[in-house]
Amino acid sequence: MEDKKVSLAEEAYQLAKEYEATCTGCAQSVVAGLLDALGIEEEGVFKAASGLADGIGLTGDGSCGALTGGCMVLGLLFGRERKDHRDMMKPMRSYLLCKELHDHFVETWGSSRCYDIQKRLMGRTYNMYDPRELQEAFRSGMVEHCSEVVGRAARRVAELIEKERSREDSRGTGRD
Repeated sequence: MEDKKVSLAEEAYQLAKEYEATCTGCAQSVVAGLLDALGIEEEGVFKAASGLADGIGLTGDGSCGALTGGCMVLGLLFGRERKDHRDMMKPMRSYLLCKELHDHFVETWGSSRCYDIQKRLMGRTYNMYDPRELQEAFRSGMVEHCSEVVGRAARRVAELIEKERSREDSRGTGRD
């Protein structure tokens, strides 16, 4: 059997999915999987993602943490720098990439909202602060479902990164 190098997208998928299955924290799992696959050490972005799990603060009432974590990595790589804060056009590149990721979520799961994705995958939502509901969520396969969402989000972000870097290379405008 031929030994093939694993693509960035597949490596990000596998790492993020495994992190979610073993560590939980969808936003951090996406960030960790992507940063590890890219070979980037960046503790600040990883730490900043910690409150974004389960639709922000385990509420379910916000964007899926896998989406927000993916957007954080896209912003890290392609976002506006502080020195350019007054330039309203500088973040447009990251806006467009994050919109692509958002649209992918809506196309794949019918929504970008955590509650809606949970309902689609598990038939209901769970109050993660109620110990009985938390146990019920685990029994329902939430970890497996969310791990797949996380892995697929990391894969899509990696594909967007590769596409954007390819554009940069073809324009000769690559970053350091």
